[in-house]
Amino acid sequence: MTPANRVIVNTAILYGRMVLTVGVSLYSTRLILDALGSTDYGIFELVGGIIAVLAFLKNTMATSTQRFLSFYQGKKDLRGQKSVFANSLAMHIVVGIVIVIFLAFLESYLFENFLNIANGRIYAAKIVYRTMLASLLFSMINVPFMGSLVAHENLLFVAVINIFEALSKLGIAFVLILIDEDKLIIYGYLMAALAFVTLMLYMAFCFKKYDECSLQGTKIDKKQIIQLSSFAGWNLFGALCGMGRTQGLAVLLNIFFGTVINAAYGIANQLASQMNFLSATMLRALNPQIMKSEGFDDRERMLRLSMIASKFGFFLVAVIAVPAIFEMSHILKFWLKDIPNYTTIFAQLILTSIMLNQLTIGLQSALQATGKIKLYQTLVGGVILMTLPLAYLFLKIGLPPYYVFISYLILELIGVVLRILIAKKIANLSITLYYKRVFHGLVIPLISSLLCCYVITRYLTMDFRFLVTGGVSAAMFAVTIYAFGLYVDEKKLCLQFLHSLMKKIRK
Repeated sequence: MTPANRVIVNTAILYGRMVLTVGVSLYSTRLILDALGSTDYGIFELVGGIIAVLAFLKNTMATSTQRFLSFYQGKKDLRGQKSVFANSLAMHIVVGIVIVIFLAFLESYLFENFLNIANGRIYAAKIVYRTMLASLLFSMINVPFMGSLVAHENLLFVAVINIFEALSKLGIAFVLILIDEDKLIIYGYLMAALAFVTLMLYMAFCFKKYDECSLQGTKIDKKQIIQLSSFAGWNLFGALCGMGRTQGLAVLLNIFFGTVINAAYGIANQLASQMNFLSATMLRALNPQIMKSEGFDDRERMLRLSMIASKFGFFLVAVIAVPAIFEMSHILKFWLKDIPNYTTIFAQLILTSIMLNQLTIGLQSALQATGKIKLYQTLVGGVILMTLPLAYLFLKIGLPPYYVFISYLILELIGVVLRILIAKKIANLSITLYYKRVFHGLVIPLISSLLCCYVITRYLTMDFRFLVTGGVSAAMFAVTIYAFGLYVDEKKLCLQFLHSLMKKIRK
C-alpha cells in the first residue's frame, strides 16, 4: 500500500471510529452527570482531573517513542527499533512510578490545605484520587505500545480499542444509575479497572504482532535512554504546561467559586476534547508520514504535509465548532437535563480557542519530526502557562468566571505566532508559503460559515434548529473549501480519498 493510500485508509478508519465514539462519549457524560449530580461530578473533574488529565501524557510521550521508531523504520533498522522500544518501556515504567509516588505524597496537602471540597465528600474524593493514580501508572506503561502501533500506522487496532473504551464508559454510566453505594467511589474504581484492561489488550497485541516489541536480546542502553529522555522530557514539559493550564484554571475557578463551577468547566472541556479529537484523529494518520519524511531527509515533503495538517485540522474543527458556537445554548439543552451556570459561555470561548490552535497544529508535528524541540517547548509552553497568572488577575479584580477563557484565548494567539517563527528558525519554514497554503485558504470558507450561521440563528425559529444550522453551514463550508481553500495537490488528495471510498463501497 502506498503512503498516500495508507493515510487515506487510516483517516477513514479513525473517522469511522470517531462517529461511533463521540456520540457514545457525550451520552455517557450526560448519564454520569445525572447519576453523580453537579457536586460529585464537579469533584471528579477537579480531583480526578488532577490525575486523569495526566493521561494526556501518554499521547504526548507516545509521540516521542513513535518519532524514533518511525525514524529507524525509514532506515530499515530493526535492531534500532528494538532498542528504542525496550529502553522506552523501561523509561516509562520508571517515570510512571516516580510521578505516582510524588503525587501520592501530595495527597494530604491538596485535601487539607488547598482544594475547596465539602467535608462530607473529602473521603470519596481521596478514593478517586488514589484510583486515578493507578490509572495514571497504567497509562504511562502503555506509552511504548501506543507509539509502536502509530509508527506501524496500524490505526485499526487503536480504533477498535477506542470503541471498546467508549462502550465500557457507557456501561459504567449505566452501572452508576443502578447502584445504591457511593457512586463517586465506584466510578473511580471502575475507571481504573478500565485503564488496566486497556493496557493488557495493547500489550498482548504488540508483543504478538511486532518484532521490535520484544525484550529478548535487548539491554538497557544508557545513551539511548538519554536520547529518549531528553526528547520525552521536553515533550513532557510542553504537556505539563498544557495540563497545568487546563487543571490550573479548574483550581482557580474552584478557589474563587466552589465545586459547582467545576461542573460547567468540566462539561466545556468535554466538548473541547471532542473537537480536539477531530484534528488529533487526522494527525494520527499523517504523523507517521511526517516523521518518516524527515527520516528520509525529505524536508520539503515533511513541511508540505505539516501545512496540510494545519489547514485540514482547522477545517475539521471549524465545520462543527462554528455552528456549535452559535447554537451552544440549544445544544446544551438537548444534551443535558440541568445545565450548570456559565457552561454556554465557557464552551463557546474554549471552542474559539481550539480553532485558533488548529492554525498551527501541523507545525507541532513538523518540529517533533526535526527532533529539535527544546526552544519550541520552552517558549510556547511558557506562554501557555502564563494563562494562569493572567486568569488569576482577571478573577482577583472581580471579573466574571468566563474571563479565565479570555486569558486562554489571548495566550493561544501568542502561541500561534511563536510556532510559526520557531518553525522558520528550526525547519526553514517559509512564512510566505505558510500564509498562502494555510491562512489564505481559510478566509472565504470561514466567512461563509459565519454568515450562514448568523442568518439562520437570527431569522429562523424552530425546534432542533441546531441541526439545520449545522447541516447548512457544513454544506456551505464544504463547497467553499473545495472552491477557494485547497491547492491542486490537496484537491487531488480529496478526490483520491473519495475514489478509494467509493471503490470500497461498491465492493
